Amino acid sequence: MIKQRIQDDMKSAMKGGDKPRLGVIRLLMAAIKQREVDERIELDDTQILAVLDKMVKQRRDSITQYEQAGRRELAEQEAFEITILQEYLPEALSEAEITAMIREAIQSTGAESVRDMGKVMGQLKPKMQGRADMGAVSALIKQLLGS
Repeated sequence: MIKQRIQDDMKSAMKGGDKPRLGVIRLLMAAIKQREVDERIELDDTQILAVLDKMVKQRRDSITQYEQAGRRELAEQEAFEITILQEYLPEALSEAEITAMIREAIQSTGAESVRDMGKVMGQLKPKMQGRADMGAVSALIKQLLGS
């Protein structure tokens, strides 16, 4: 279970005195715990992947904003946090794998235009969660359905 692995890594970081890593892991645990308290549930691995995915996306957005503002040191901190968070995500899909999965989903759902995008995304999201940037996937689906 991902949650147990995160907790074990947090203990290791505490014992090893790795404060930067510990800080990122604590942020992750706080985000997981917040969602569990808000929804009064115990998150499973799929839901934890969704939390991780969201946190990575937020940091990517922050990096863009920091770089535009000339705040290199803050962008580097966000990049460091992404590297720690990605350790808990499954291996990323290659562009070729993503394209193949999209084509397969388009074919199996019978999608013909951008209006059918919801069907395609609904089929792909569970398979790609945490393994691909869903914003980029969405853009690629539009591109493939538009032509």
